[in-house]
Amino acid sequence: MSQINITQNKNTVTVNGETRVVTVKTAGPQGAKGDGFDITLNHSGKVNNSIMYYQQSSDTLKLDSTRTVENLVDGGNF
Repeated sequence: MSQINITQNKNTVTVNGETRVVTVKTAGPQGAKGDGFDITLNHSGKVNNSIMYYQQSSDTLKLDSTRTVENLVDGGNF
């Protein structure tokens, strides 16, 4: 007779009604550290209304005066 093993992943969904944040956790295999999601966030030059953008040459997410709500489009006002 064959042996059959059954495993079940433990999944959770948490909803915070006050902050309107939904967190989903699911069990599964974990990849090696730095498997494509190891990106630096540089916010040292952040200014009011900065918009986050990715700079490929430095593999960095940035917040600075280069991209803001005001200069997103010429004369733009949101």
